[in-house]
Amino acid sequence: MKLRITLFIATTLMLTACGGSKWAISSVSSNRIAIDSTTERYADKSYEAYLLPMKTKLDKEMNVVIGQTDVTMRAHGPESLLSNFSADVYRKIASEYLKEQVDIAIVNLGGLRTTIPAGDITLRKVFELMPFENELVILWLKGDKLNDLLQYFASMGGEGVSGIRMRIDQGKAVDITINGQPLDINRSYSIATNDFLAGGNDKMVQLATAEKRVNTSIKVRNMLLDYIKNETANGRKIQSQLDGRITLSSKGE
Repeated sequence: MKLRITLFIATTLMLTACGGSKWAISSVSSNRIAIDSTTERYADKSYEAYLLPMKTKLDKEMNVVIGQTDVTMRAHGPESLLSNFSADVYRKIASEYLKEQVDIAIVNLGGLRTTIPAGDITLRKVFELMPFENELVILWLKGDKLNDLLQYFASMGGEGVSGIRMRIDQGKAVDITINGQPLDINRSYSIATNDFLAGGNDKMVQLATAEKRVNTSIKVRNMLLDYIKNETANGRKIQSQLDGRITLSSKGE
């Protein structure tokens, strides 16, 4: 009897497997569920009570003021206070790491995830600005590849840079200079950026073709935190300004 049952099951499985049946998705639907104050009624109160001591402790730590700034910094193109500040810090720390001046720095506007308002800068705000575990990377890229990358920046209306000046004219990067000198397509330039962009992500594919790469293991978030804390310890507020590193041509030019 057991043998018959076994043979029946085996035969059924073989016929099913050889039947050529194919599964296909016939329709897809989704609902948008807001995660805001309206969902509070669904909260597990007992679990909230369990988490409260940890939340209170974390809030106390995250709300510590680590610096001040007189300007509100947000990220936007063609250049912005926040992207200028971030790129300048990238370049400074990378230069200190190499013990020589790094030519330029590149940060992506989309990676700067919040605005830093004028006034106190808290630990929480820096975590909101840089919620990822990205690390500082130094690359060496040929000038022709760098030019291609800057042309992409121009087509996007700008990105975060330091050490570069250029003008965007009808979606093209023109009058490009690196530290005051015209871009040389035959020269290699050192670039401070993060490991995400160094992999060619965010459509910055040229960075993945670097001739050389140094992984510093320095967390970008920690780098920004240390810079702000050091400025504060030396009695300085965080400064940033629009200096024309990326400009747009006037209509009609």
